Amino acid sequence: MKVLVINGSPRRDRAHTGRVLALFVQGIEDAGADVDIIYTRDLNIGDCRGCFNCWGATPGKCIQDDDMADVLTKIAESDIVVLATPVYVDGMTGSLKTLLDRCIPLLHGRFELRDDHCRHPLRAHVKAGKLALVSVSGFTEMDNFDPLIAHVKAVSLNLNREFIGALLRPTAWIIPEVEPHGIPMNDVFEAAREAGYQLVSEGRMKAETLMTVAREIIPQSEIVKIMSDIFEEK
Repeated sequence: MKVLVINGSPRRDRAHTGRVLALFVQGIEDAGADVDIIYTRDLNIGDCRGCFNCWGATPGKCIQDDDMADVLTKIAESDIVVLATPVYVDGMTGSLKTLLDRCIPLLHGRFELRDDHCRHPLRAHVKAGKLALVSVSGFTEMDNFDPLIAHVKAVSLNLNREFIGALLRPTAWIIPEVEPHGIPMNDVFEAAREAGYQLVSEGRMKAETLMTVAREIIPQSEIVKIMSDIFEEK
């Protein structure tokens, strides 16, 4: 099984998205899948120009000569695509959005009806696989992920991939803050790894596993106080 992980964090694997994702990928590899990780910040990808030559003059091929050609090949060949991104302003990072905009060559320009909804069919060489999300947020409330999840679900439908769940970690920044104080979090880390294992071995992630990853680490009132103390004089 081929799993393509697309990390949209501008901090690559050095921050909170990367830490959670590393555990998740470990579980995927433990389940026996081949994993390829790409980082959007390392790619030379221009904005989609909306010219639609990939649907007409150059079918299935973008006229821009940049790193997106290799990305499109990897997506087309992957059984599972994992999108990873922090939530900064109510959604995915700009570099990840740009990459997804450039996925149009994977599709035909014509319409087909799927579940009574107009969609573009995949080109013959593109797998209709699965898609999952990994994301972290600085806020305490889970509803801060809602706009991102809605967007990723829409992407899944348009790429004819089954959305198989989201691994979400609110207040991810608090983990390194409280680790030196001995607050137990091994269950959170193990659940992140287990979610990756389940993704490959069972085809989806169990609800209880995802809930453990997202569980409260310290009370919300303490989070508010810490943030207030950090930025009081800024």
